Amino acid sequence: MSTDDPRIGELLGRKLTGDGPARVALIGFPTDEGVRRNRGRPGAAAAPAEIRRCLARLVPDARAGQAFLDVVEQTRDLGDVAISGDLARDQERLAEVVAAQLEAGTFPIILGGGHETAYGHFLGYARAKRPVAILNWDAHPDVRELKEGQGHSGSPFRQALTHPSELCRGYRVAGLLPQSAAAAHLAFVAERGGKVVWRDELTASAIGKLYDQADGPTLVSFDIDAVDQGQAPGVSAPATGGMSTDLWLAAAFQAGACAQVSSCDLVEMNPNYDRDGQTARLAAVTIWHVLRGIALRGNVPVRSARKRRNNTPNP
Repeated sequence: MSTDDPRIGELLGRKLTGDGPARVALIGFPTDEGVRRNRGRPGAAAAPAEIRRCLARLVPDARAGQAFLDVVEQTRDLGDVAISGDLARDQERLAEVVAAQLEAGTFPIILGGGHETAYGHFLGYARAKRPVAILNWDAHPDVRELKEGQGHSGSPFRQALTHPSELCRGYRVAGLLPQSAAAAHLAFVAERGGKVVWRDELTASAIGKLYDQADGPTLVSFDIDAVDQGQAPGVSAPATGGMSTDLWLAAAFQAGACAQVSSCDLVEMNPNYDRDGQTARLAAVTIWHVLRGIALRGNVPVRSARKRRNNTPNP
């Protein structure tokens, strides 16, 4: 390892010993069966490997000092969940891994895969018998009905909201594009007490307020197709007029910095349609910002929501 230019790939997990709990765990879920069922563009199954490759080449944030190094050195990469091709079974396998990490006090970061990843992610909370609210950064609500009784990349949050455990405490989706959100899906979210935030309503302040409103454990899902396709071409469902990368990365940083956020996933990156690794690098930098936020949690006073936001370091 270069002493003056260390890379995250060299530092990852360096302070971990044996099977002791990590501060953060990376978990790959390399499947896009749900994307196929939803008539999207297959290819997201290859994303975890590409995201890891790009993340490994990044350097720690010098501005965060030892705090960032500590998080990276206490992050364990658990590899990929073994995929059988049976999506429901594979989601249960992901749930087992996520539940174990939650019970150990570890912050899981799941690298998808299609957005069907998010349902397996939620099932980890159900398996651990832990109530959780969901915040989804997405151009689409992803509350479509199942297809012939089968879940897919467009249905994870309908499945979470209707899960018999009733452990999904609420659902918010931010970054919606009006050309991508059907009235029936918006009505379903409203009927379930959810909240939608349109792309043209998103500002740095609005992002802060969404995290301020987190009340208890919160699962954050980052569907990278929320970013405008000019800046994220390698996705399952490209978004014209989507989020800018500065707002996207601010949302990632604040997910890490918010003490209520207990896990996150990043989904729908599709290397088959990427351009010069542009989207893979953005996905890796998204994870980098989450890690940076986690590193700075100790510097964010836990007081009222408004005060907590005002004391959160700027991304």
